[in-house]
Amino acid sequence: MSRRVVVTGMGAITPIGSSVGEFWEGVKEQRIGFAPITHFDASEYKCRLAAEVKNFQAKDYMDARAARRMEPFCQYAVAAAKEALEQSGIRMEEEDPYMAGCAVGSGVGSMQAMEREHRKMLEKGPGRVNPLFIPLLISNMAAGNISIQFGLKGKSINVVTACATGTHCIGEAFRTIQYGDADIMVAGGTESAVTPMGISGFTALTALSSCTDPKRCSLPFDKDRSGFVMGEGAAVVVLEELSHAQARGAKILAEVIGYGATSDAYHITSPAEDGAGAARAMMNALKDGGISPEELTYINAHGTGTHLNDLFETRAVKLAFGSHAYDLRINSTKSMVGHLLGAAGALEFITCVKEMEEGYIHPTVGLQETEEELDLNYVPGSPLLEEIPYALSNSLGFGGHNASLLLKKWR
Repeated sequence: MSRRVVVTGMGAITPIGSSVGEFWEGVKEQRIGFAPITHFDASEYKCRLAAEVKNFQAKDYMDARAARRMEPFCQYAVAAAKEALEQSGIRMEEEDPYMAGCAVGSGVGSMQAMEREHRKMLEKGPGRVNPLFIPLLISNMAAGNISIQFGLKGKSINVVTACATGTHCIGEAFRTIQYGDADIMVAGGTESAVTPMGISGFTALTALSSCTDPKRCSLPFDKDRSGFVMGEGAAVVVLEELSHAQARGAKILAEVIGYGATSDAYHITSPAEDGAGAARAMMNALKDGGISPEELTYINAHGTGTHLNDLFETRAVKLAFGSHAYDLRINSTKSMVGHLLGAAGALEFITCVKEMEEGYIHPTVGLQETEEELDLNYVPGSPLLEEIPYALSNSLGFGGHNASLLLKKWR
């Protein structure tokens, strides 16, 4: 019998708020985080909008000296982990540190460090490169820094699957606790790639929207969708074995009951056209959680706002659920915060928990009109107020990585 796993803490640094409370307030206000890029001069770039984190001060969350040894993606991760652990009420001095682990990933690590040190090397020579360049750059340092900051001595991993990173990290943390390798896992994703190379690279792929209107730039499932908008931030949750959480009187926010992961084995950027890989990931998560497709009423979609993603994800839902697909409520949180890459799935997981707690399904903001094959209920216009017994969160990553997490409302 596998062990049951619950959520006892959540933390977030996002484009619409630097805490879960601020983020959720922004979601309910249908606030959008899109604005002209400020991290660098983007006036000559085709894409000039992003969903940046606003007014973040690392020293508010950690020692200033420690912060100087971290790039933004690590600072965001540590800040989100701090909030999640504080909400959980876990006191590490009372725990076996080797039964508390970390699974927090980043899709690309620090592009800032790469750009900065490469420029320095070309201008001043290789001897002037920062001795800490590599540990500042590499993507595992989010998990490493969180483990160091909070004394987590158990399994520490960094699953990197592009846009599916956060979902895979939470899924692998879930499995770790189920299997008995840990009682506590701090899990999620983080990203800060709004840089000249980050924007240039995704623009060259024709993945980013070049729209200059913040209200019409991120349009998942809309016929006028033109690509995703780069977001940044971090989302981290505390997962805990049920009896461990109950023994210390923790407030339980939700239960994680299923995890499915597949590969399209098809193309490096495009999802499989028939949606078969994503459909199988969803069905695996439902099977893992022991529920029938008809019991699910809500999906938080990957929903990037690119032409191919939204079409192929819709096909995947229809393939997985058949006629029941038309009874599902499907929304995209990226309509407000953009695409947080490695952090996206983790933030959408937190969104699912908050929605289940309050019986509130947020609309896909900005959605006005779909097109022929996009004929499911993507929650346009207004929120839906209804009981959500189960929530499925999907992530699809470059390379063909598919991941789905199934949550159950805690009663």
